Amino acid sequence: QYGQMVGASPAMLAVYDMLQRLEGVDAPTVLVHGESGTGKELVAQAIHDRGPRRTGPFVEIDCASLPDTLIESELFGHERGAFTDARQQKRGLFEVARGGTVFLDEIGEMPITTQAKLLRVLETRKMRRVGGTTDIAIDIGIVAATNRDLAKEADAGTFRRDLYYRLAVIPIALPPLRARTGDIAPLVMHFLDHFKKRIPGPLDKVAPDTLRALQDYNWPGNVRELKNVVERMVTLYRDEPELTVACLPPEVRFARPEPVTVKGGGRFILPPEGVDLDAVEH
Repeated sequence: QYGQMVGASPAMLAVYDMLQRLEGVDAPTVLVHGESGTGKELVAQAIHDRGPRRTGPFVEIDCASLPDTLIESELFGHERGAFTDARQQKRGLFEVARGGTVFLDEIGEMPITTQAKLLRVLETRKMRRVGGTTDIAIDIGIVAATNRDLAKEADAGTFRRDLYYRLAVIPIALPPLRARTGDIAPLVMHFLDHFKKRIPGPLDKVAPDTLRALQDYNWPGNVRELKNVVERMVTLYRDEPELTVACLPPEVRFARPEPVTVKGGGRFILPPEGVDLDAVEH
């Protein structure tokens, strides 16, 4: 376990190793890449908590949830009268986070015009409020996250290539949960202990066949989906001594194993009992 992240698979150990190398370092910019639900915000929080800016604020900005018309005002602030309804001066989140860390979640959703202004801020470490004429020095760490392939987005012209290179000074790739099924059991027990504090009951075990079913599921929503499944089971079956297969939601309980793709392009379902080598060769 590292920070709030749980898992000891080789892929996660590589992530922990990178984070340990960043401990106490005022990293220029960090770009965290991974599918939705893999825990990118936990990586950003760990960088902040174990870095030199740990005593400063940690400000999270979801670029996907801010309308294009408001994102610049939210990031950089605005002066009174800068636009309709700007009745007073407002500090942007970059100013609010001074001395701390800004986490730009879903950076790939940022409008291209705002990307140009963000690049200038990263290069000069100065910003200007919307409608303002004075540059303001900022002292913040930047961690950005995306579930998109920004290199391909840059090739397609939907993301600025120069901003991509500026953000990806320190890249960290988070693996999907299906690529680290060995971490599912400790994650389940971690979430079980977590939810038992809020939902008391005799439940304290997970049956082995339940864990196997959880490991066989593909987890398109990754760790976030697993957490929600465990919360659902703890809530509904808190009076049971252990979580059995019958406690699993239908989408997990009755899921078919994912087809295995072989080098030649064929697809087959690997049965639990295995297959005969001669039959495979044939």
